[in-house]
Amino acid sequence: MYNDKKILALITARGGSKGIPGKNTKLLGGKPLIAWTIEEALKSRYIDNLILSSDCDDIIATALSYGCDVPFVRPPELAADDSSSMDVILHALQVLNQNYDYLLLLQPTSPFRKSSDIDGIIEFTMRNNFDLSISVSKVKKSPAYLYKIEDLKLIPYIEATVQLRRQDMPSTYEHNGALYFSSVEYILREKTYNHPAAAAYEMPCLRSVDIDDLNDWGYAEYLIERELI
Repeated sequence: MYNDKKILALITARGGSKGIPGKNTKLLGGKPLIAWTIEEALKSRYIDNLILSSDCDDIIATALSYGCDVPFVRPPELAADDSSSMDVILHALQVLNQNYDYLLLLQPTSPFRKSSDIDGIIEFTMRNNFDLSISVSKVKKSPAYLYKIEDLKLIPYIEATVQLRRQDMPSTYEHNGALYFSSVEYILREKTYNHPAAAAYEMPCLRSVDIDDLNDWGYAEYLIERELI
């Protein structure tokens, strides 16, 4: 709880990963991928309830063993390749049918976020009275350096931007997938995180690793082996 507001943290993890089969329970640095998220969320000073939404028995059993609550099993129609995170969130709120003021979405594919990041975005959002905050990290390249190819020619995506030296270009950021924090009222009203009202909460790049494929997994293992996170 923060400022007398009740906070629900929701981990979403379905069983049908194609890029890395069994990804959520695969061992990373000696423990299941999903355990990284659960352990840090349980250290939060503000989260009132941490729950999992999953359709997979193995993921559910793993989450329970690490102390995460699993109050329901996600229905198959919300665990398909084209199922949206927002539908999963709305389902969780409906099934729980409890009065939470804020919801924090946590994806297991961001294993290196810390409890300090979790508590940081909660404080940042509520102190500034934002409806929605999304974690971001700085990227190396400006959109001014990005091209598409048409008739074998390089066509800039942003034609009006002047290319300066990399260090002279404005900083560029991307959603890092680690933290989505909003009021429940906002979620029920807007049903999207893609909104102009979203505030940016910056996280360090090394804690912003988002594991989508085996290259990402290899990089995550490298960071652990070198004790860089």
